[in-house]
Amino acid sequence: MKLVRGAWKILVGIKDALVLAAMLLFFGLLFAGLNAGPRPASIRDGALVLDLNGQIVEQPSENDPFAALGGNAPVREFRLRDLVRLLDKARTDDRVKVVVLDLDTFAGGYPAALTEVADAIRAVRDGVGGKGGKPVLAYATAYTDSGYRLASAASEIWMNPMGGTLFSGPGGSQLYYKGLIDKLGVNAHIYRVGKYKSFVEPYTRADQSPEAKEAATALQGVIFQQWKDQIAKARPKAKIAPMLTTPDAVITAAGGDIARANLQSGIVDKLAERIEFDKRVGQIAGTDAKKAAGNFNTIKYDTYLAANPLPKGGDAIGVLTVAGEIVDGKAKAGTAGGDTIAKAMLDGLSKNKLKALVVRVDSPGGSALASEKIRRAIFEAKQQGLPVVVSMGSVAASGGYWVSTAGDMIFAEPTTITGSIGIFGIIPTFENTLAKIGVTSDGVKSTPLSGQPDVIAGTNAETDRLLQSAIDHGYAQFIDRVSKARKMTPARVDEIAQGRVWDGGTARQIGLVDRFGGLNDAIAEAARRAKLDPAKIQAVYLERQPGWLARFAAQFAGSGDDDDTAGGDVFARISADHKAVLARALGDMRRLTRASSIQARCLECGGLGPVTAPEQGDLTLLDMLLAKFAK
Repeated sequence: MKLVRGAWKILVGIKDALVLAAMLLFFGLLFAGLNAGPRPASIRDGALVLDLNGQIVEQPSENDPFAALGGNAPVREFRLRDLVRLLDKARTDDRVKVVVLDLDTFAGGYPAALTEVADAIRAVRDGVGGKGGKPVLAYATAYTDSGYRLASAASEIWMNPMGGTLFSGPGGSQLYYKGLIDKLGVNAHIYRVGKYKSFVEPYTRADQSPEAKEAATALQGVIFQQWKDQIAKARPKAKIAPMLTTPDAVITAAGGDIARANLQSGIVDKLAERIEFDKRVGQIAGTDAKKAAGNFNTIKYDTYLAANPLPKGGDAIGVLTVAGEIVDGKAKAGTAGGDTIAKAMLDGLSKNKLKALVVRVDSPGGSALASEKIRRAIFEAKQQGLPVVVSMGSVAASGGYWVSTAGDMIFAEPTTITGSIGIFGIIPTFENTLAKIGVTSDGVKSTPLSGQPDVIAGTNAETDRLLQSAIDHGYAQFIDRVSKARKMTPARVDEIAQGRVWDGGTARQIGLVDRFGGLNDAIAEAARRAKLDPAKIQAVYLERQPGWLARFAAQFAGSGDDDDTAGGDVFARISADHKAVLARALGDMRRLTRASSIQARCLECGGLGPVTAPEQGDLTLLDMLLAKFAK
């Protein structure tokens, strides 16, 4: 009987494996059929609908395909260069009659990315050189600061009458854990250089240091002023100032009707339900008489993207993307793994006849070791005689700037967040925590470094001196690299370093950046330095393309019913911030316990970017906490 049972289990296992293989094959063929790449002729006249139900990022993250297929779809991420390219194409495409911006569930983006997309939207609206121009219609229940930055470039801004828009501006509260750490008995050993290097402050202080507050005030002031100037330029009739300085008086004067106050202030053009907006779009894009009222001829984003791939042909200019947190080892897209990016760089040099290299940096930093590994890989291109131009995206700070020192020239946007030249290390020990429950430690040590750093008994004085000395040496290396790259004296670099974060405009003034411009400007400069015809070049992106299963699963991203960034009125958006606050706390605790190497990372960068979702492993804990608070 045992033999029969064993054979039966084997047969069942083989059956299950065959069923799984058949399902994967079926979905693979289905995906291939649905994404065979629609021909340009298959795009019919209509409205190009940009349903931005997610974040704008430099490089979308490569998520677990089975998590998406299982219903745990992450927030969708839109690649910045794809959005800009499609808007530029739509501007001259006669089939696109109108562009629709659906911003109801928009999760935002960094200021520099928003500006680039808004400029592309405005080019569609106004045309180029006073010629052309197409209607751009925006709709949301309530606009966020990021959403309104895009909507301000539209021809018509619509809003739900039950919604309402309030502007918060950059800034807010940062969580500090010194009191909690002391109560738990955790001893956070901090080794750092740079009086403005504030990343470690949440673990060492109960409040923000004067130096960190000074730097944050200056950075946020510049970013906010640029936001106001850009809104005023794109939409002069919007009376933004009263909504920023005395929003309570404005809303009270409108009888508490936020939407009506927005209309009276010229912030929006029309208050109406979604069906009325759809009818307005249908007047321009055309409708199908056989369908229900409110329909209009639609060109979907994914369909239009597939029909307009990146151009090919011509001399190859490599584009190496360093996006997300810089970590040691390998990492998927959306995170900058030192080994992964270095390999992509070296493979790109061996497999492509590159004439020049552009390094696109969009990272707040991370591991100093991984940053140096990426920088050295880039130098391989320089040793082969290739011009290297750095294009800073939304953020290129700390480790992101470390990588940037490999370039011959650095481009950035005025709202790029950069600098933060400083490093640190964190080692938590738990001797006091264990003592609270009666647990102690002892042992024999043959040298001062035996068992060090000891997370159970704490570090000793020799270890603390050694580790701080290593941090000092790492900072000196950072200063030396910047000094040589920017042709400054080490003393001058140290003066503008110290971990301070700068906006792109100020960074240009103090010599950390050469020119203003985006990725296309950097590619054009690389072509010029390589003595190539800009009209006869192609960008070759040195990154691994996701497999068919990942691309298939990506179709489900952001399409679930349980969407933490779902649109709603003002109160709904305030409620949605609860998980973000808790996720931030969990992330801070994770960073304290997981910091495994010397770090060159920026604290201020995160607060100016898109709304970030908690890691999948934290969702259950977050739900438990929220349920506890709701009781």
